[in-house]
Amino acid sequence: MSDSEIRELAQYTIREVAQVPNVIPSSFDVKETVRSLDMNFKLEEVASGMNIPWGMDFLPDGTMLVTEKAGKLYQVKNGKQTEITGVPKVVMRGQGGLMEVTVHPQFRKNKLIYLSFADGDTPDKINTTIVRAVLDKGKLTNITKIFHATPDTNSGVHFGCRMFFDRDGYLFFGIGERGRKENAQDLTNHSGKMHRIYDDGRIPADNPFVNTAGAMKSIWSYGHRNPQGLYYDKSTGTIWENEHGPKGGDELNVVKKGLNYGWPVISFGINYDGTLFTTDTAKVGMEQPFHYWTPSIAPSSLTRVTSDRYPAWKGDFLSGSLSFEYLERTLMKNNRVVGRERLMPKIGRIRNVVHGPDGYLYIAVEKVGKVYKLVPVN
Repeated sequence: MSDSEIRELAQYTIREVAQVPNVIPSSFDVKETVRSLDMNFKLEEVASGMNIPWGMDFLPDGTMLVTEKAGKLYQVKNGKQTEITGVPKVVMRGQGGLMEVTVHPQFRKNKLIYLSFADGDTPDKINTTIVRAVLDKGKLTNITKIFHATPDTNSGVHFGCRMFFDRDGYLFFGIGERGRKENAQDLTNHSGKMHRIYDDGRIPADNPFVNTAGAMKSIWSYGHRNPQGLYYDKSTGTIWENEHGPKGGDELNVVKKGLNYGWPVISFGINYDGTLFTTDTAKVGMEQPFHYWTPSIAPSSLTRVTSDRYPAWKGDFLSGSLSFEYLERTLMKNNRVVGRERLMPKIGRIRNVVHGPDGYLYIAVEKVGKVYKLVPVN
C-alpha cells in the first residue's frame, strides 16, 4: 500500500471502526414500557395517519401543530386531529418538502405562524423558503414569503430549516449547504449558515456581516453542513445546534455570533466511500464542536429536558437518530457530556422531539407516521 492509502486506512479505523457504539438492543415495541437508566415511561399516541411527520410546535392554548413532509399541516387538540387548509404548495424532493412550523411568540395578538419548506421558481431549482401566515379557524391566510435561500439547485439534500424565536423576538433558522461543501464557507450565499432576521424578514442592523461586502446580511454564523436541531435556552440566551456530518462527525455546537464552525475545512468525519476529504479536525479561527458523534447517528432534532416530569433527565439533551431509529439521550453534568443512552431502538426514524407546554416530551416517528407523548410510569 502507498503512504496515502495507509494513512487513509488508519484514519478510517480510528474515526469509524474503533468508535462503533455498543450493540443496540433488539427492536422496541411501542406497547412496551421503556426502561431508561433512571426512569421508566410509556408512549401515548397523540396523532397518526401521516407518512413523515416533520415539525411540531404549540399554540398558546396547547393545540399542537404538526407538519407532514408531503405538504400537509395538522392541528391536534383534546384528542381530535384536523387538517389546516391554505398551506402553500411545496416541492417534494429527496430531503425537501414541508418541514418546520414555528408559532410567533405574540400569537394571541397576531395569529402568526411560520413554515419552512422546499420551493423555487422551477421544480429543478429549489432551496428553503420561509413564509409567515395568519392561522385562524383552521385556515391559513395572508401568506407572505419572508426568506428564500440562495443558491437554488436541483439537489435534494441538506435543506436545514429548523427555526426558533429568541427572547428578543428575532427569528433564527439554519440552512444546509445543499450538498455543496463550498457553500458553507462562502458568505455570498445563504447555504451552510445560521441566520437571524426580524419576524417580517427585515435584517437587524447588528448582524455580524451587514457591513461585509457581498455577504448575505442575514448570516449569524457559518461553516455548517446541515443543521437539523436547534434548541434555545431562554434563561441564558444560548443557542444549541446539532448537524449532520458526512460518515462520522455529527456535531453538537454552541452557536455564537459571527463564528465559523469549520465545514468542510475541518471535520471528524470522512466521505461516504471511506476516503478522506480533510485530515484536519481543528484549525485557528474555526470552532470545535461541543460534542461529536462517530459513527454518525444522523441527528434529526434537538431539545433539552427542563420539565419536572422527568427529574432524572433534567439538563440532558435529546435528539432523534435517523440512521439507527432510536431516541438519543446525551447525558450532561456540569456542562459536559458524560454519557449516552439509546432509547426505543428501531421504533422508526424519529424526525422530531419537542417539549410541550404541559411539560411532556413528544416525538414524531416516520415509520409509523405518528406522534407520541412520553409519559413517565413507576
